[in-house]
Amino acid sequence: MHDISPLHAASADDLPYRFADLDAAMETAGLDALVATSKHNVRYLLGGYQFIFFSAMDAIGQSRYLPAFVYVRGKPDCTGYFANKMEIHEHKVSPFWVPEFRPDHWGSVDTMKAAAAHLQKCGVASGRIGFEAGFMPKDGFDALTQALPQATLVDASMELTRLRMIKSKPELDLLREATARISQSMQATILASGEGSSKHQIIERLRQEETRRELAFEYCLLTLGDSHVRAGSNQSWNKGEVMSIDSGGNLHGYIGDICRMGVLGEPDAELVDLLAEIEAVQQAAFACIAPGRTGAEMIAAGEAELRRGPNAKHNDFFAHGMGLISHEAPFLMTNHPVAYEGVDADKPFRPGMVLSVETTLQHPKRGYIKLEDTIIVTDDGHELFGDDNRGWIVSST
Repeated sequence: MHDISPLHAASADDLPYRFADLDAAMETAGLDALVATSKHNVRYLLGGYQFIFFSAMDAIGQSRYLPAFVYVRGKPDCTGYFANKMEIHEHKVSPFWVPEFRPDHWGSVDTMKAAAAHLQKCGVASGRIGFEAGFMPKDGFDALTQALPQATLVDASMELTRLRMIKSKPELDLLREATARISQSMQATILASGEGSSKHQIIERLRQEETRRELAFEYCLLTLGDSHVRAGSNQSWNKGEVMSIDSGGNLHGYIGDICRMGVLGEPDAELVDLLAEIEAVQQAAFACIAPGRTGAEMIAAGEAELRRGPNAKHNDFFAHGMGLISHEAPFLMTNHPVAYEGVDADKPFRPGMVLSVETTLQHPKRGYIKLEDTIIVTDDGHELFGDDNRGWIVSST
């Protein structure tokens, strides 16, 4: 896998956002400056870069890796990236666009002290400073507040989430490709698995298939037969049983997340009907995805079709936004199942939004039957990513 993302911004012109949009969001929130510390937002604000050394784990020594992107409203020339000492080598290979690059740090406290000193130098030591409450360790927060006692720190997580909501064409291209590669990996995994294959073996095969396609494997939720337990186990696949395979694969930070269905041997008439019932719900939802339509309309259409099905009491419909993380704006449903408010349900869809739409049937006898799809809102409607392999993938092994 290439360490440098195709989105890597050599200059501010290459960023997936515009300073004017960031300034407007900060002004609305009353923020004078911003200190971003989550991996996904630092990656986004830098324009695609993530330090490969800490891609899997943050802990080192007695502290942790804490990259910090510092931005002062209306002053992009003051933008700083406060990084680990090893990142100087990354900068030599492919320089960052930020005017202030400081690869001087090993832990959260020294990073925040340096960020505070930079803010003081930029004249905002007593301003309102946005930070990410869920991604700021306490010792780093304490260091920042002690160094800037006159400042007011405000959680800016939602402003950053909304900045990412409309994807650029390069971002959409990555999501499209990630989804296609996951679909290919799932098909290859199902076809290569056969009678007696265990959950552990199938998940490992999928990991290898995704890795072979230069995806970073994130997870696999797998069920076999009438089991509704999606964790890995030594349960084996048997003739006539279904396989639900739901996986997230990461391509340069962007997550493809779909679910496809396999069956060991040709599906019987009941299985054909069950998957068709799920597909009907998905298609009813897709029909409502277009600029100006709303998430509420889409959800109502999907749920109405779900209720018409013979297995409605066993079915569930769900939709959410996605991109750099698996649940991001637009937020469409409340606490279903992830704990947040569906604050965007009544707002019109806009081109560049990315949605995950999923319908699940927990059939008491045939098991877990599900489709999950990734859809983008386009100028004239929508585009379905990874639209192949949406029927039964039949393994005869």
